[in-house]
Amino acid sequence: MSAVEPLRLGLLGAARITNLAVIKPAQITGTRLVAVAARDPARAAAFADTHGIERVHESYLDVINDPEVEAVYNPLANSLHAPWNTVALAAGKHVFTEKPSASNATEAADVASLASRTDRQFFEGFHYLWHPLVARLHAILASGELGELRHVETVMDMPAPDASDPRWSLELAGGALMDLGCYSLHSMRVLAPFLGGEPALVSASGGERQGHPGVDEWVTAELEFPNGVTGTAGCNMASDHHQMSHRLIGTAGEAVITDFVNPHNDDRLIVTTTKGTRTERLGTRSSYTYQLEALTTAIRTGVPARTDAADAVRTMRLIDQCYKAIGMTPRPAAVDSESDET
Repeated sequence: MSAVEPLRLGLLGAARITNLAVIKPAQITGTRLVAVAARDPARAAAFADTHGIERVHESYLDVINDPEVEAVYNPLANSLHAPWNTVALAAGKHVFTEKPSASNATEAADVASLASRTDRQFFEGFHYLWHPLVARLHAILASGELGELRHVETVMDMPAPDASDPRWSLELAGGALMDLGCYSLHSMRVLAPFLGGEPALVSASGGERQGHPGVDEWVTAELEFPNGVTGTAGCNMASDHHQMSHRLIGTAGEAVITDFVNPHNDDRLIVTTTKGTRTERLGTRSSYTYQLEALTTAIRTGVPARTDAADAVRTMRLIDQCYKAIGMTPRPAAVDSESDET
C-alpha cells in the first residue's frame, strides 16, 4: 500500500491558533507548509522562519495563487472567512477554514453554492469531532447503556479576552456565540443521526458585552430534537472559570467529556450508571492532529468530511437564529479589512 502524498498547505495570516491547529500537527503528519502571507510582512517572515514554512508571499492572494499550494488554511478574523474562502475556491484550491466558516448564514450559503460547483473540498475546523473521545461517546449512546437519552448539555465558558481582542468586535464578526457557542451548537447537531434529525431552537437568552454594542458576552440556547430530547448549548466569554464540557443524560445514567475541545489537556470520559462510575481515557494526542489527517483523507479520496460546506451552512443558520432570539442581529458581512490578528 503506497503512502498518502503529503498535503501542501498555504497559510493566510500568522494567527495565534495556527501553531496549535496546523504547525504542530504538520510536524506529525508530514504536511508541507508551502507558503504564508500576513498583513505585516515582517511578522510573516518571522513566522515562516520560526515554523519552517517554505516561503513568504506579499499577499493572501499570492498564497492562494501559488501553484504548489493545493489547500488554503484560513484562520483570519471571522469576518474574513467567507470572503477569502470564496477567493480560494474560485482559484481551484481546497479550503480549510477556521470556525465559524462565515459571518452569517447568507455568506455560508453563498460559499457552499460555490463549493458545490467545484471538485474542491471545503472543510470547517471543528477539530473536537475527530478525537476518539467523540466517537466513543456516541458509541456509548448507541449501546443503550445510558438508557433513553433525555437531555444534552454543552458548556463553553472561559475568562474574558482583552477589550481590544477581535473576538469583541462586531465588525470582525465577534461575540461569544461565534467563538464558543459555535462549538456548543455543533456538538448538538452531530447527534442528529441518533435523535431523529437536526435540533430546533426553542428559545435563547444572552447578554451584551459592556462597551461593545451588538456583541454578545454570553448566550444560552435551549434546543429540542425531533424525538423530544432537549439540549442546552451554553457559552460565556467572560466567565470566572474555564469549562468546556459535553454531557449526555439518559434514563439509566450519564456520560460527560470533561473538556471536549481540549482533549490534549484532559482526555477523560466519565460514565455514571447504577453500576457505578468509571473513567475512560482516549488519549491526549491532539484533536488538531486527527483533524489534519481527516482533512488530508478528504482531499486525497474526494469524499467530503462531516464538516463540509453544507454542514457549515446548517451551523450558521442556527447561530443566526440564536442572535435573533436574543434580540441581536446576525453578524454583518465583511468590511474592507485584512486583519489577521486572531
